[in-house]
Amino acid sequence: MIYASAPGKINLYFAVGPKLENGYHEVCSIYLALNLRETVGVRFADELAIDVDGSISEDQLRAVPKDESNLVVRASQLVTEEIIAYEITKQVPVAGGMGGGSADAAAALLATEALVGSRALSDALTLGADVPFALMGGVALGTGVGENLVPLKMKSELHIVLIANEGGLATPAVYQRLDELRESANLVPEFNPPSPTELIAALEMGDLNNVARLAHNDLQWAALNLKPELQNVIDQALAAGALSAHVSGSGPTVFAIAKDAESAAAIASRFGKSAIITTGPSFGARLEN
Repeated sequence: MIYASAPGKINLYFAVGPKLENGYHEVCSIYLALNLRETVGVRFADELAIDVDGSISEDQLRAVPKDESNLVVRASQLVTEEIIAYEITKQVPVAGGMGGGSADAAAALLATEALVGSRALSDALTLGADVPFALMGGVALGTGVGENLVPLKMKSELHIVLIANEGGLATPAVYQRLDELRESANLVPEFNPPSPTELIAALEMGDLNNVARLAHNDLQWAALNLKPELQNVIDQALAAGALSAHVSGSGPTVFAIAKDAESAAAIASRFGKSAIITTGPSFGARLEN
């Protein structure tokens, strides 16, 4: 068995343009890779098998597909037609807007390349818009559908508290609701969302207060419309001392930016077992053997 790992992520900034003819949306994002990593092991086998364990809840572990619909299978198929067996160890909440499936795919792609001894024949973007960043890690500005990545400098580490929600939100449904909300409000988004230059400068200077102040997510409007109870989670995180709190990506996981490790622990204590303390940035996909 050959193992590789890849990071989950949050979007410190996520601006969404109008829907394109191909069904995607033009976006502008600042990705932050977290020290919360998915590990995937691969080996040749006579039949497909996907074993899943990890630190997330049993209900979430059961939600991970164990057939060819899992992205790890599609990732390996970019490299080889051989049958593969997989071991997946998860730390990232499932369907939480944190790129856990994309991290699985990135790790599977790297591990399968090492197993076979050759590189993938197709672009990783075919697996999903977040997969290229899971391969790269760190902090990056993403444009296009998220695949055009420019690494960014970050002076200091961020302390992050994740508050998981057992009820997932499907990413396509969140985008669709955002389109509906904008149409009903007669809001026309910019075709090419602009880069958040102030936030990028704050990251480079290690200005934590401004990083927290300038963090933003266009999808939060739609996520809160679909799951209004998430506003209570945000409010509780702020009351517990978070500098800011936002829905992560398409949700429903909420991330809170803490002042330091002590503050992160205080915020997490408000939410019990549903809270995960982590930091960022983390490195991209790498072999673990």
